[in-house]
Amino acid sequence: MINIVLVEPEIPQNAGNIVRTCAATGCKLYMVRPLGFELDDKKYKRAGLDYFPLSSINVVDSFDQILEANKDATFYFASTKSKHTYAEVTYPDGCFVVFGKESYGLREDLLK
Repeated sequence: MINIVLVEPEIPQNAGNIVRTCAATGCKLYMVRPLGFELDDKKYKRAGLDYFPLSSINVVDSFDQILEANKDATFYFASTKSKHTYAEVTYPDGCFVVFGKESYGLREDLLK
């Protein structure tokens, strides 16, 4: 199982679509606050459709909480600045794939 992390997601429809994808693939989803929408937002709920009961969704206050609870895990950070594409990686079981907010991406301190 792969863990997907959305750091400060801004667009409810995008997050809802990722909920559906996680339900279909068995991935666990983490969303790091602040969120750019409320969890009861109708656009978020509509995009997620009926997949919420089939999904494992965790909302946390900081990315550090995920790091602290998963010290031995492998983390991959999605960035346009990367030297490799997502297709060049073999993702081990239990790894975390981390995505930044839509308008900015991941903070520089996370990429270092």
